[in-house]
Amino acid sequence: MTRERIAEVVLEGKDRFVARTGTGRSLVFGDASEANEYSPVESILASLAACSAMDVIAIALKKRQNVERYEIHAVGEQRDEYPQVLTEVTVTHEVWGVDLSEQAIRRCIELSATKYCPVNAMVSAGATTVHHRYAIHSTGATPVEAAGEVITTGPYRRPDVLAE
Repeated sequence: MTRERIAEVVLEGKDRFVARTGTGRSLVFGDASEANEYSPVESILASLAACSAMDVIAIALKKRQNVERYEIHAVGEQRDEYPQVLTEVTVTHEVWGVDLSEQAIRRCIELSATKYCPVNAMVSAGATTVHHRYAIHSTGATPVEAAGEVITTGPYRRPDVLAE
């Protein structure tokens, strides 16, 4: 089964485009950051981070992880030559909480990267290498400060194949 997604983009100024989705949402794209216009490439980074974050927090809560604060940092390297694709992206999940399990948080990130996040699957199937990292700041009975890489997906590799 598939689900149709719709986006229509309309020119509303020299370099300003408004995208309207089938669900009635709007995004403004352009080069004027001071006018809060989105860069299409930056929106891919934000979409990748948000998609993965939504997976990770949902899985972490099911695993009874006591997450008090959660941030996702996405940094991309974009080549200068056309097409100016993102060649490498690092997504770091930074988690604060009480009695967090490093193993559980790593597994949440791995599941998102290899199974659940469609944005990661699409980006990794193209020319982009995506590094999925974590940093944990846990207090409680057994304090933990840990960081590392969980998995790398892409380029030209479907994440769902990595999971098998």
